Order: sequence, then C-alpha cells, then structure tokens
Amino acid sequence: MAVLQNELQQELTLGEAADWLARALPGRRVEILLGRLVVTPPPDGSHALSLTWLIEAFAGAGARKVGLRYVQGIGLWLPDLPDDFAVPDFSVVDEDFRDALVRKNCYAPNVFRLVVEITSSSNWSDDLNAKVECYARANIPAYLIVDRKHDEVLLYIDPVDGKYPDPQRFKRGQSVPVPESVGLTLDLSVDTLLDGDD
Repeated sequence: MAVLQNELQQELTLGEAADWLARALPGRRVEILLGRLVVTPPPDGSHALSLTWLIEAFAGAGARKVGLRYVQGIGLWLPDLPDDFAVPDFSVVDEDFRDALVRKNCYAPNVFRLVVEITSSSNWSDDLNAKVECYARANIPAYLIVDRKHDEVLLYIDPVDGKYPDPQRFKRGQSVPVPESVGLTLDLSVDTLLDGDD
C-alpha cells in the first residue's frame, strides 16, 4: 500500500498516469482521448461475441488474401496531443502495420483502414463523441460504431479537414456495407453486430 501511496503522491504525466492505471486495473482498457484519461470496463458477453463474429466475417471475406489484417485491441496513436492514443475494439489494418509502430504498442493512423467500436454501458458517449473527433483528425477512412445504447449502427467515412460528414445510420434488419476504401466486399448484419449472435 505504501508503494501505491508514493506513486499517487508523485506528479505524473498523463502518459505515466495511463501506464499506472493499466497496471493497477488489469482487464480494463486505458486510453487518452483529447488529453483526457478514459478507462473502459472489460467487454460483456454480447460485446465479445460481436468481436468474434467480426473476425469470422473478415476471414470469410478473404481479408488476408487482399493484404489486410484484422485485429482486436491494438493501439492507434492519435496525432493531436503528445500522449493521446486509442485502443479500438476491432481494426482492419494493412498487412505490414507492425512496421508503423510509434510507441506504447500503438501504431500510426495511416495503416488503419477501418476502426470498429462497440459501446459499453458506462462509456458509450466516448465512442459517439470524442472518438468520432479523434478518428476524423487522425484521418481514419472508416469508423463503425455499434451503438448498443441507441440500438443502431453508425458508419462514418471519408473525413475532410479533420471532420467526418454526418454518419450513415443502420437499423435492425439492415446490413452495413463495408466501405470500398477498406479494400474488400462485405456486408455486416446490424442485428449480429448489436447482439453478438445470429
């Protein structure tokens, strides 16, 4: 306990505080968005099943054959503030993404083709607000939000001058076409994205 108190009494940089929180809260996702520390709880069952289904969908569509990789939970270095980074739930990246390591297991934004966030009950507003701004400024070509709070899926594409145009909205019973900029043809079921099961 004394070590914990000593660490808390020292003045930490934002990056150091994020590292400390990541060690102190195993299983939680720690990010720095727009200069603000964000801690996300572990995913629930439906969230985890949605991610598993996404892996299967991109594998079935032949993503690896066209030079893409699909990964969960890798860091995306954000260009605006010196310590900012995000850890998207799911990303489609260039096959050589590991060559674009910046630091802290975070990769340069130019290797990301699609970022997917699945909202959790406690921090859904970060996915719908701060991350929209962060990913647009990082020039991520496509950002898909599985918005379980509002029971819909939003797709932001093609940012201009650091801003996304209004999102395309998809309701239950519809499918979301993966944007051409990702580099493969695939439709994603809104119901499966939201529920994690088909």
